[in-house]
Order: sequence, then structure tokens, then C-alpha cells
Amino acid sequence: MKRLFPLFLLLISISVFAQKKALDHSDYALWHTIKGATLAPYGGHVLYSLEKGEKDNFLKVKNSQGNTVFEHERSSKGMFTYDSDYVLFTIKAWKDSVIAMKSRKVKKKDLPKDTLGILNLKTNSVTKIGNVKSYKLPEEWSGYVAYQLEEITKKKEKDDDGEEEKDSVPEKKDKKKNPKKVGKKTGYHVVLRNLETQKEDTLKFVTHFTFAKKGKWFAYTSTGIDKEADAGAYVIHLENGEKTKIHSAKKAKYNQLQFSESGKQLGFVVDTDTTKIQVRPNALYLWTEGKEMAEKLVDSESAPKGYLVSSDGEVSFSKDESKLFFGLRKPPIVKDTTLTDEEIVNVEVWTYDEPQLYTVQELQLKNDTIRSYQTAIHLKNKKLVPLATAEFPNSELGDEGNATYALVGTTKPYELESQWKGYRENDYAVINTVTGETKMEVKKSPRMMLSPKAKFTFGYNAIDSTWFTYDIDSKAYTALTKGKVFYDELNDSPKFPSPYGVAGFTENDASIILYDRYDLWEFDPKSGSGNRLTKGRETKTRYRYVQLDEEERFLNPKGKWLLSTFNEETKNSGYASYAPKGKKMVSLISGPFRYANVKKAKLSDRLLFTKESFQVFPDLHTSDMGFKKTTLLSNANPQQKDYNWGTIELVDFTSLDGKALKGLLVKPEDFDPKKKYPMLVNFYERSTDNLFRHRAPRAERSSINYSFYTSRGYVIFNPDVEYRVGYPGESAYNCVIPGITSMIEKGFVDTNNIGVQGHSWGGYQIAYLVTKTDIFKAAESGAPVPNMISAYGGIRWWSGLSRQFQYEHTQSRIGGTPWEYPARYIENSPIFNIDKINTPLLIMHNDADGHVPWYQGIEFFVSLRRLGKPSWFLNYNGEPHWPLKLQNRKDFNIRMAQFFDYYLKDAPKPVWMQRGVPAMEKGVNQGLELIGTEE
Repeated sequence: MKRLFPLFLLLISISVFAQKKALDHSDYALWHTIKGATLAPYGGHVLYSLEKGEKDNFLKVKNSQGNTVFEHERSSKGMFTYDSDYVLFTIKAWKDSVIAMKSRKVKKKDLPKDTLGILNLKTNSVTKIGNVKSYKLPEEWSGYVAYQLEEITKKKEKDDDGEEEKDSVPEKKDKKKNPKKVGKKTGYHVVLRNLETQKEDTLKFVTHFTFAKKGKWFAYTSTGIDKEADAGAYVIHLENGEKTKIHSAKKAKYNQLQFSESGKQLGFVVDTDTTKIQVRPNALYLWTEGKEMAEKLVDSESAPKGYLVSSDGEVSFSKDESKLFFGLRKPPIVKDTTLTDEEIVNVEVWTYDEPQLYTVQELQLKNDTIRSYQTAIHLKNKKLVPLATAEFPNSELGDEGNATYALVGTTKPYELESQWKGYRENDYAVINTVTGETKMEVKKSPRMMLSPKAKFTFGYNAIDSTWFTYDIDSKAYTALTKGKVFYDELNDSPKFPSPYGVAGFTENDASIILYDRYDLWEFDPKSGSGNRLTKGRETKTRYRYVQLDEEERFLNPKGKWLLSTFNEETKNSGYASYAPKGKKMVSLISGPFRYANVKKAKLSDRLLFTKESFQVFPDLHTSDMGFKKTTLLSNANPQQKDYNWGTIELVDFTSLDGKALKGLLVKPEDFDPKKKYPMLVNFYERSTDNLFRHRAPRAERSSINYSFYTSRGYVIFNPDVEYRVGYPGESAYNCVIPGITSMIEKGFVDTNNIGVQGHSWGGYQIAYLVTKTDIFKAAESGAPVPNMISAYGGIRWWSGLSRQFQYEHTQSRIGGTPWEYPARYIENSPIFNIDKINTPLLIMHNDADGHVPWYQGIEFFVSLRRLGKPSWFLNYNGEPHWPLKLQNRKDFNIRMAQFFDYYLKDAPKPVWMQRGVPAMEKGVNQGLELIGTEE
């Protein structure tokens, strides 16, 4: 019996594995992702939505013990009120039902509208309000919600639960022939609802509305109930219900409605001109508590010469409410509106020495047209102080607007050279916000920022790899890290190394906390003296500060800091507590997982975080600040246990040039070391830090899905790659090929069935590798660059930037121009060795690619086609660097799996590989049927 028992367990184990299913493309629809996870301010509840198959959302509200207190289908965008007593959320129609209606050509205006759900956590009762366009809650107080309505319904309808939805304010019949209708120009009706009493006030034809952050004030602007009456701006004091009309004008256009934090002041911009003049006469107004009407502060007459009040510049108040900030703009270029289309010349004139390439100008045209320059008004004496100007258009305020100084800057003098340098230098000035005088100027500087109290400007100079400060009062420059390694130790690109970052300043700008590769360091911003706070380098553990309060302006030197931890060797992560006063470190939680997304409740010490690994989905957990007791809140994908999944591990190997490297090896859950497995190689640059990243089944946009392929019997290998400047292709070969060889030596890889897949930079490297080796039986190369010479002269269409910097200084790693290093460009370009390719290739490159010009994919394919090499080209029309639409991603994943299955697993050939999909059949017959499997 003792001998039979282990055999019995073995049989059970084999049986369990045998019963598990292999993932299929249709299974993507079964998997949930967690959206909008939010802690109640007092920490007693958590809400989140489960999105199933990238379609419908299912809202869940749980208490801190993990018990479900409420759930609702088709629901998302949940928010807690500040007192944690209510949850508000949006209910949508089923996506499938909306798609079905669209297929029946139902007009957009007749499609189902959203419903607002209001859950009272004290009574567990729910109120539903139909036809809600949007809603707002006060940020730091409770009691009210303001929701904006679509067109008002004429009759009550029942929702899918059979519950009667509350009819949005009944519409009164208008006896006029053409009653005023809601819309973008006229405004929508807004209902202001008291959550406790459920009393509602309907505000008609509202164009803008807002709550004060802390004071119980509400403001809105309206075009009026009819074309003449009641148009204007209003404030409501919600403690006593008193409504005040603070500005009145017919057909006025209001913008930038913004309270001070207390709600006792309100700023806004208004245009009262009813004509169609191109230069709009905007004016800035201020309302102050106790006054009946708002006061005009600045208009086109009183604005500084050459500037106008902007309707697009943000209006805000300093924290102490002594200053109002708004935007000034340059007058627009006036067009001759009398010209006809036949008289207008549309020509682009590109000039060699313009600061910005014309393609960049085109993309930034709208922003440049509405560009505004931040300006301050001192409310006590109404003194206007321009901060940003056309010369220095970028501005940063200090101490939440309270500081005496502001930092302004510009990159304009260095825009032209940035197209090949890959970075922009800056000119800066420090402006006195009281007098408007320039305190300090710095030319040709790296990017700088203001310290929280605006005592210093600081930044990182990549050229000499040094963090620095400027003392604003003394104008003294201090190098903090000169001669110390606070830059990327693994930099393998022809650029100056990047910094590891900054945690922030301590209270009153007393010290600045910087990161090296592993540790936190504290520096005196005046003297430059520094000391190491943590001891991560000794164990190769990376410590980083976690900001739990989004409004935090400095690190408390007397408190306890939460630090994230990551070990470079084991890839384990976790959290630690650090007390800077006593330099005491306490590990709170750590292990072979990826801990991430930690959040703290606003008004308590309750934490929310995720924990994941390759096998473990990143479900939600909650705990106290010490992580002494953690509670699992979600179980998003229990069906995973029914599928053959996979395992992942770190592996070591040595590159051809003697470098010790690591890689990821992913094996099926039912892996048998005595069997031979087809292997897919997938890589980019360095990937091993993602050892504990979970990879749920889904239709990927550019990569193989690891769980999908291991479930179906593939082994996956992802090697790290280190580069030698000037020889990126050779570097990939030197790292990837010996990595593959080391996997073959383990004995379970079918050497006749090895494939490779990658996208963008990975796609380029694959295009290069297949010109140098026949080890791959099949390859998928997404958005590749086969010709570095033509790609060097291309445009990154999403940004309009020239691609030159990429080859001279960043990822492509050539290190110079084609005329400086012509041999490097040729040696690293697969196009010049394309005749040596014997590997069948699947290429995906889309015609709206904004990163890599899609003619690169075409060059690759037509050359392979010219040589009669087995190859296929996928172009998802209108899609960017990777397909984003769900139907296109599903299609890509199906075709890629069919391609690899055919070559690596002897599966039947799909029709599209046999005869393509002719243009006449595009969108009708996809050719996904497998040849020889028809019934």
C-alpha cells in the first residue's frame, strides 16, 4: 500500500494536467481586467470595475474585509464622496446591444444614454437617474453632486433590471414653434442634488459648472432659459442656498470658471461681443464673497501692449488666495475672409534654418494658435505682473503660487539642433512675481525645476552627469553629484546617460533627496554635501520613495517613508518603512512577486495595492501601513485554474563577446523535460526585470502572448541584449544566438522548430538576424527598419520630428550620420543582405504608423517578394504603430498563431497564407480557414 500511494498521487497529478484546457483565441473574452480601483477616503470600502473581454464593466464595492456590499453590471467610473458615505457610478448599455443597434443604422442621438447610479452605503439603497452626460463631486467636502443631462426624456423607461429609472426633470411643453434646444453652444441642463435630502435644483442651459475644492460653493454659467433672459454667471452658497448672479450678458461666452480653494473667490474669462470679429475681446473677471457682481480686472484695453486676455489660458489662484493667475496671448493672425477657394494658395514652404521642422509646426498648429502666457494679478492692489512671455513661454510657479519667484524658460533657440541631438537645451529666467523684475538668467541649460518653496532651481546636466542647484537669492551654482555615479550605469546608447531621478525636497527646501542606481541620498542644496540614507548597493536592492499623498509637496524628515524595493538579482520586490531621523529601515513585505499600484486612503492609513507573478493575476489587496495583515479583495479570473498555464524562470548564459547575461524561460505548466518543444524567441532590449509580470490572455497589439503560447505547448525564451555603439545588429546576434544555443543544450528544445517574434526595435533586430542565421524556421517582424539610410531621413509622424536623433544618439545606436559612418548604416541595414534570408517571414506594418514610417515595411516586403522569399505583409488600415482596435488585434493574433503553428507544429496552412486575401475580398473573406480541415 505504501508503494501504491505515490503512484496514486502521480496518476491524480497527470489526470489534473490532462483535464486542463489549452487557451484559444475565443478565451480572451473570458478574462477580466481591473479598472478604476479606488479607496474610500476613510478606507472602509474599495470600489473597482471588472472589464470582461474588453467590453462591459461590472462594478463591485467591497468593505476592507473583502466582503461584497454592492455590485452592478454595465457600470464603471465609480467615485466615493469625501465623507465615504456614497458611491456614484455610470451605467452604460450592453456593448453588444449598442453594436447591434449600430448595425441596424440607428442614429447616434437615438443610441442608449448613460445612467447615473447613486449608492447610499449607509442604507445600501440605490438611485438611478437616466440620460446623464457627466457628473462632478466636490473634491474635499461632501453633500452634493452636480450632473449634466443629455436631452430630457419625455417618458419613463425601465432598465435591464426592470427597475424604473428616475425621469430626468420632466420637460415642459414650449408653446413656441422653435423652442430652445440643449447643445454644445446653448449648454445642457445641470441638476444640483443634495445627497442627504435628495432635493434637486435644475439649472437650465449650463455651459460650465464647478464646485469649490474646500468651501461649499458652486458656480455655473448659462445661456439662459430663452434667448434673452437669465443668461450669465452664477454662484450658489450651498450652506444657505443663496444664489447670486455675478455677471450678466446676452450671448456671452464664458471660459475658465475657477474658484479659489476656499470658494470665496471666483475667476473667469468672458467674451460679450456678439459679432464675428476674429480678434475676440475677452475680459478677465473676479468675484469675491460678499459682492453682488464680479469685477472686471483685465480686458483688451488694459492688457499689456501687444497682448490680449486668453480664453484658453488656465485661471487659478495661489494657495493663499492673494494672487490670481490667468493667460495672456498674442493677437491672432487675421485671415482675409473675402477670398474664395480659387484665390487661396495652399503651399507649404519649408526653410532649412527654421527652429521647428514644418511637420512639427503642423501638428502643433492648434496649440500654437491658442498659446497663452501665464500672468499674475495681485488681488490686494490689482497689480498685473507678466510672468511668461513670447520670449519665455514656459512657466512654473513656486510654493503653489505663494512664492515670490517663478521660473520661466524657453527651448526656442535650440529647437533646430534638437532634431539630431535628441534633447533640448533651455534658456531660463527667474521672475519676481511681485515686481516683475528678472532675478536671475541662465543660458543653454539642461531642464530645470523649482524647489517646493522656490528657494532653488535644480536639475540634471546630462553632459557632465551632474545634479545641480542654483540658490535664487545668492545666484550661487552648486554641483551636487560631480564625480559620483548618479547616472545610468547600464547606458549602452550613444547619448549622455540619464539620471536615476529625484524623490523630492524635505520641508522648507532644507535638503534634496536623489537616487543612484540603488539608494536614496540626501544633499544640502547650498553646500552640496551629501550622505547615503539606504544601503541597497550591498545587496543590489533598489529603493525608491513612494508618494502616498498626491498633494504632498515635500518629504517629512520626521515621519516614516514608504519605500518600494526591487532586487536586481532575484527580481523580488516589496515595500519597506524608513525613518530618516534615526535612519532605521524595516522590511514590511517582500517576495517573488511584483508589488505595485499602492495607494493610501485620503483620510486614513488604509492601503490598497496589487500583487502579481506570471501565475498570479494582479488582484487587489488591502492592508494597514505596516502590511501586518493583508486582505485579498478581488478574484478577477478564477477560471485560470482550468487552463494549462505556464511557469517562468531566470536563466543565465554568456554572449559571444563574453558578457554574462540573463534571460527569461517560459515553459508549459505540464512541461516534460524528456519531450522536445517548439520554441519561440521574443526579445527587445532588457526584459528580465519583468520576471514577475503577469501576462493574462488577450489579443496583444504587437507581441506574442506568453500565457497563450505556453498553454498550447510552446517554450518561450526572452534574452537580455546589451549593445555596442555603432553595431546594434551585431550586438543582437552576439546575445540572442548564444542564448538560444544555451537553451538547446538543455535538451528539451526542438532545434528544427524555433521561431522568433518582435516588434519595432525588436522587429528591426529580427530582420537583421535572419540575414545572418538560418536557425529560425519562421519569423514575425513587426514595424521593422530594414534600411537605416532611408529611415534616417524619415519622419516620426505622431510628433512630426525628424528621425535623425534616433540613429545618432538613441535607440538605433549608430552614433553618427550616414556621411560620417556610411559603413555602419550599410552593415546594420538588412536590406543590403536580404538575398541571404532563408527564413519565412510575416511582416506587420500599418499605414498610419507614427513611429516607424510604413514604407520601411514595404521596402522589406517588396524586396523579399522580388527574390521569391516566402513572406506575408499585414497592413491594418488606419492603425498606428500597432493595431489598437479590438477586432484588428484579434485578427493579428489569429494570423500570427496560424503562421507559427504551420511552420513550427506542422498545423494546416490557412487560406490567407496559401492565396492571400484579394483586394476585392478585403473586409469580407478573411481567409482564416485552415486548408484540409473542412468538413
